[in-house]
Amino acid sequence: MTYPELHMIIDGEKIPVGHRRAHTVVNPATGAALGALPLADAADLDRALAAAQRGFRLWRDAAPQQRAAVLAGAARLLRERQEQIARIATLEEGKTLAESRIEVMMNVTLFEFYAGECHRLYGRQLVRPTGMRSTVVCEPVGPVAAFAPWNFPIGNPGRKLGAP
Repeated sequence: MTYPELHMIIDGEKIPVGHRRAHTVVNPATGAALGALPLADAADLDRALAAAQRGFRLWRDAAPQQRAAVLAGAARLLRERQEQIARIATLEEGKTLAESRIEVMMNVTLFEFYAGECHRLYGRQLVRPTGMRSTVVCEPVGPVAAFAPWNFPIGNPGRKLGAP
């Protein structure tokens, strides 16, 4: 399998390595260099945050059914591309292909679960004494930075990205 050319995507724009600083991706099983990953600078981070904030407004205002459709679509794409994604994860992590396939399918299940949870995002009222009312409203919090160990390169981001 050929390793894909790596790039960042910021605000829908593919940003290749070009003249940027880069990190060499190494296959831990063989020690062979697979490719170069471009490293973001402060300006890239500012652009990414601005794009995330714009996207958040759309996501926040989307009806639960729309969110469910997006997450179900992500699950479908992961299922369709399971083999390709698993092979890349195996090259990058040195884990077995079987384990990589399982990791992809765990995310399919996770995104399907989150899609179902979207239908339960409506606010609810809690039982309170007469004359009092308490309402629970679920709202997205906005863009966040999530730093996680990289031993599950598909699973860790999936848990962060999939939550409705």
